[in-house]
Amino acid sequence: MAAFAEYYVNFLWSWLKNLWYFIKTFFYLFYKLFIGDAISYCQNLGQHANTFDVWGWICLIIVSLANIAFLFFVCYRLFQLVRRYIFFRAKEVDKDRLMEEVARLKEQADQLVKEKSKIFALKLGMNGYEAAGSGSSEVDVNINEDENQENNNRFTKLINLDEKYERNPNVVYMTDDDMLTLPQIVTRFVNFAASQLKLYYTEETIRIFLSGMATSKVIILEGISGTGKTSLPYAMGKFFNNGTSIISVQPSWRDRADLIGYFNEFTKKFNETDFLASLYEVSLREDPNFMVLDEMNLARIEYYFADFLSIMEMPDVAEWNIDLIASPREDDPKNVVYGKFLVPQNIWFIGTANNDDSTFTITDKVYDRAVTLELNNKADYFDAPLTESYNCSYSYLDSLFERAHNEFKISEETFALIKEFDAHIRENFKISFGNRIMKQLKLFVPIYMACGGSELGGVDFIITSKILRKFNALNLPFLHKELNALIDFFNDKFGMGSMPYCIDYVKELLKMS
Repeated sequence: MAAFAEYYVNFLWSWLKNLWYFIKTFFYLFYKLFIGDAISYCQNLGQHANTFDVWGWICLIIVSLANIAFLFFVCYRLFQLVRRYIFFRAKEVDKDRLMEEVARLKEQADQLVKEKSKIFALKLGMNGYEAAGSGSSEVDVNINEDENQENNNRFTKLINLDEKYERNPNVVYMTDDDMLTLPQIVTRFVNFAASQLKLYYTEETIRIFLSGMATSKVIILEGISGTGKTSLPYAMGKFFNNGTSIISVQPSWRDRADLIGYFNEFTKKFNETDFLASLYEVSLREDPNFMVLDEMNLARIEYYFADFLSIMEMPDVAEWNIDLIASPREDDPKNVVYGKFLVPQNIWFIGTANNDDSTFTITDKVYDRAVTLELNNKADYFDAPLTESYNCSYSYLDSLFERAHNEFKISEETFALIKEFDAHIRENFKISFGNRIMKQLKLFVPIYMACGGSELGGVDFIITSKILRKFNALNLPFLHKELNALIDFFNDKFGMGSMPYCIDYVKELLKMS
C-alpha cells in the first residue's frame, strides 16, 4: 500500500508540473507574440525602412493592412463563437424552464379534469337520489326522462334541424313562369343582382359560373380584393331564395376535424361545426345551395378538405359518404345512416382565394378538381329593371344541365384542334393533360354554349384555367420563343381572336418572364 501511494503521489506531481508548464508556456507565447517582441518588431522595421523604395512602402502598407484584417477576422470569429455559445446556453436554459412550466401546467390541467369528473359524478348521484326519494309524480319522471334523452343525444344541432324541417318542410313548387331557360336565368340573375343588391356582373361571368356548377361541385373564385368574390355566391343564394353559408377558414385548420367536427369521448357528444350544420341543412332542402369557404387558402386545402376532394371524384354519387361516427345509434339524425352522411347533390362549395404572403399556394390537386374563375375587374354600373328572385328547384336546374349536354356537343373539328394543341404543348413545354380535363371540357362547354356562349369560348376558358395555369411552374425566361409560337398557334389553328383568354394569359406569362 505504501509503495502504491508513493507511486501515485509521484505520478500526480509530474502531471501537475506538466500542466503548469503547458499553461506557463501558453501565456509566455501569447506575451512574446503580442507584447514582448513588439519593441523588436518596431526596431527591425526601423533598420530596414531606410532601404525601402516607393514599392517597398506600398507593399508594407498592403501587408500591414492584410495582417490587421486577418487578426480582426480571427478575433471577430472567436467573439461570434463565444457569443453563439452563450446564446445557445441561454436558449437551452429557457427551453428547459419552458418544458418544466408546460409539464407543471399539464399536471394542473389533469388535476382539474379529475376534479371536474368527480363533481360531475357527484351531481349525477344527487339527481338520482332526489329522483328516488322525492316521490315525484309520473309526469315529472317523464319530463326528466325526456330531458335526459335530449341531453344524451350526440348531434344537438342536426336533431334541431330535423325537427325544424319536420315542422316546416322545404318544398319548391314551380309555376309555368319559373320554367326559364339557361340564357334567361343568366339575364335574370344579372338584373336581379343589379336592381336588388347593387352588385354588377357581366353575363359572361355568370355564364362561366353556371357552367362551372355543371362541371364541378367546387368552384374557386380568385382575384384582388373588392371584385366581388364573396358577393357572387352570396347573391346567388339570394337569387335562389336561400341564404348562402359563409364559413371563414382559419389558419390553424389541419384536418377534417376542424371542418366537420369530431366525437368528444369525454362528453360523449359530437362537436358539430357550423360547416357540418349548414351542410346537413342542405340535405333537408330541395333548392340549390351554396357554401362559401372564405379565404380558403389560409390553410392547406388538401388537408382539411381532403375527404370532400376524394369522394367527389367517385362517379357514383351514392358513394359520396362522409364518415361521422363509428358507432351508430337509433337517435342519430335521420340523414346520418350507419354513422355516415351522404353529401347532397344540391350543394356547391365556393372557395374564395387571395394570392399573397399570408396564404398557401393552391396545389394542382385542388385546381384540377375545381373550376377556377378569376374576378379581377368589376363590372360597370348599368340601369337594370327591377327583377325578383327566382323560384327554382335543384332537380329542375339539373334537368337544364342534362338537356344542354344532350343538345350541345363539342364538334369533331374542335376535338381535333384540342388534340393538336395537346401534341404541341407536349413537344414544346413537356406538359400534357389527361382524362379529367377532357371530361371537364365535355361537361363545361355544352352548358357554356347553352347559356349563350360559343363553343370556342368555352374551350378557351377551360384551356386557360386548367392547362395554361400549369405553365407558371416552368422556367419562363428560357421559353420566350416557345410562348410567342404558342400565341401564333392559337391564332393560326383556332382563328384570329377566337381564343382571347389563352392569348391574354400567355402574354401575361411573357411579362412575368
